[in-house]
Amino acid sequence: MPPHTSPKWDCLAVGLALADHLCHPIDHLPKAGELVITDRLELAVGGCAANVAVDLARQHVNVGIVARLGQDIFGEFVQRTMHSAGVDTSPLKITPESETSGTLVVNVRGQDRRFIHTFGAAALFDGSELTPEQILDTRVLYVGGYFAMPRLTPDALVEWFRIARSGNVATVLDVVIPGPGDYPAALKTILPHTDYFLPNSDEAEIMTGLSDPLDQARLFRDWGASTVIITCGESGAVALSPADNCRSSVFPVDYIDGTGSGDAFDAGIICGILEQADLRRSISLGAALGASAVRKPGATAGVFTREERDAFLRQHALEFQPL
Repeated sequence: MPPHTSPKWDCLAVGLALADHLCHPIDHLPKAGELVITDRLELAVGGCAANVAVDLARQHVNVGIVARLGQDIFGEFVQRTMHSAGVDTSPLKITPESETSGTLVVNVRGQDRRFIHTFGAAALFDGSELTPEQILDTRVLYVGGYFAMPRLTPDALVEWFRIARSGNVATVLDVVIPGPGDYPAALKTILPHTDYFLPNSDEAEIMTGLSDPLDQARLFRDWGASTVIITCGESGAVALSPADNCRSSVFPVDYIDGTGSGDAFDAGIICGILEQADLRRSISLGAALGASAVRKPGATAGVFTREERDAFLRQHALEFQPL
């Protein structure tokens, strides 16, 4: 099946789409029976694929999303919100027999956020939702939230990426780690077909047993990934690729809520792929969008538009160290 000469999408985001139930920052976690007041409780779009899709739409990228939603009020909210943001939601699958996936996000001032999650409709996502025709009708295939969709097997993902590479479609993979698992076996199957692997250092430690991000990145490269970029929170990112190996700094911003910052980083990397940019330009785009995401509660509310991103990058520059 030949690739399309003029693809329908610049990027097709595949994976998790859900409803985030957000708690604005509180002073402390409540004790048993205690009532703690927050400024606001908010409903927002969440999930790796949904966040990346919304963030890319803000960059004027033509993006579609493949995910499962329940036939409920939360699914209607997620679909309507993404569509209003400029995402093509026509590939979404509605699952009447299950509720929409959801995450309760608890923010405590001065602490990393906490999550309580229900798989919902995502538990039924098995790979049948994405067709070969759709894969070949995009320039970039992004899969987000892998390992948090228990029916999506390594073999199904390998087949997607094999089809993508046959059509010169870039493959991008990010993960969510729900608990212990045989991650090395799955990754050794998938990473040889992966152009960009984008975990954070905490996820990478669980998957590899290694604590140093550079050692993690080297192992993922040994397992077959072409380019590995590991985000390390306030310590920046470590990146290994065929053309460049480097460590980056971070952009200083006022931190409110880190929800979605990794997904915004992924969106920036995808923008770099679409620009055919070099590794350091791509990381700069990712770091700018990731930094913007933490300025407001929620996964996408604070993310720069393309114009804001470009203005920010004209005034700020990342530092890079060769590795």
